[in-house]
Amino acid sequence: MSERITTINPATEEEIDHFDLISDGDAEAAIQRCHDAFVLWSQRPAEERAEIIGSIGETLAKNKEALATKMTEEVGKLIGDSRDEVDLCAAICKFTAENGPEQLKEEERPLFANEGRGVVAHRPIGVIYGIQPWNFPSYQVIRYSIANLMAGNGVLLKHASNCTGTGIMLRHLYEEAGLPEDLFSVLVIDHDQSNKVIDNDLVRGVTLTGSDAAGHKIGERAGAALKKTVLELGSNDAYLVLDDADLDVAVKTSVQGRLYNNAQTCINAKRFIATEAVYDEFLERFVEAMKAVKVGDPMDEDSELGPMARGDLRDKLIGQMEESVEKGARIETGGKKLDRTGFYFEPTILSGVAPGMPAYEDEFFGPVASVIKAVDDVDAVRIANESRYGLGGGIFSRDEERAKRIAIDHFDTGMVFINSFGLADPNMPFGGVKDSGYGREHGGFGMKEFTNAKAVFLGA
Repeated sequence: MSERITTINPATEEEIDHFDLISDGDAEAAIQRCHDAFVLWSQRPAEERAEIIGSIGETLAKNKEALATKMTEEVGKLIGDSRDEVDLCAAICKFTAENGPEQLKEEERPLFANEGRGVVAHRPIGVIYGIQPWNFPSYQVIRYSIANLMAGNGVLLKHASNCTGTGIMLRHLYEEAGLPEDLFSVLVIDHDQSNKVIDNDLVRGVTLTGSDAAGHKIGERAGAALKKTVLELGSNDAYLVLDDADLDVAVKTSVQGRLYNNAQTCINAKRFIATEAVYDEFLERFVEAMKAVKVGDPMDEDSELGPMARGDLRDKLIGQMEESVEKGARIETGGKKLDRTGFYFEPTILSGVAPGMPAYEDEFFGPVASVIKAVDDVDAVRIANESRYGLGGGIFSRDEERAKRIAIDHFDTGMVFINSFGLADPNMPFGGVKDSGYGREHGGFGMKEFTNAKAVFLGA
């Protein structure tokens, strides 16, 4: 295995930077330093921790253009999407700083089988190891690290290799904002070294955002050491176009939901399940809208879709698409690489998608949409829930109240968007079910995932 990481600009295929892997000994020393920093940090009042987290958010906002540019250079995000990502990161810091002390405060409870009274205290547990992907190079890091820092834990990061520079920039910005040195540490390591980090006795929890295949491996490794995990994995999110859908809203939102972040988001809309009553019109209008999307340089403010993050990811997507076509799916539009430098792929729609095809069963992490016909609304829900995944999804219907009841009572996912497409919100839980993982982030939930809910009994 190479002893060096090289980052590549996916829009130009040119090298950006080089990063040497650290040794096993250096990794162990970094974990020890993070633990030592945690011991001091955990004893600071929550209000003091919140003040520094608020400062991190302000520092991110002040450095928005530099951070956004770095993300676009490393993973090909549209520059506007990168700026939006920094804004979301700053909002997460602000929410956490304002709400963290209240979320974590001690709670008195009456006792029912004992005399006296009880106190529940959420205490930090130690060093938390985060293994993070490339598609949101700043947000993925902010999401788990800020919650855990608020809780009083120390944080380690193994970032995806192709956005190593963003991870290192974030560490500098955290410390510039006043976070104690070594409390947030970036480990430039390979997969074998990562397993040793999980095994290290000073690491008390592991959180992964990645594929379900990676989730199985990380969950098994951490579980063998009796370490808690939070796993936010892939998905094949279904958006239901019901009989009474407003097709203007459905088509516009479906394009946005499929292509946002260059179509490389775990909660992108991926499967579009339309009932017979609206299927033909929806498909026709969806195809026309996807044909009109402007593909271009991610630094160009007018571009609507940039390149995929890596060439191997584009090759995988093409393989999944071609296998689906061999099994009977039809390409309605797109389906080809663009004849230009960079890892570009046309916005693509597949129809005739059926069970047994990758387009039906698996996650497509790129600009390919799968359109599926359902008999009626009930059948559409059935098809949506057939997936082994369960992260997000959506419903298009003019009857918002009915759609809400379907979402709450029948949709087997962690999140549902009604007549809209959206990403994370700091005040709403984020996470999935089934092969999309377990555990929750945001909404106050993430601050408590890696805490010890300690019960203290006070005598009468």
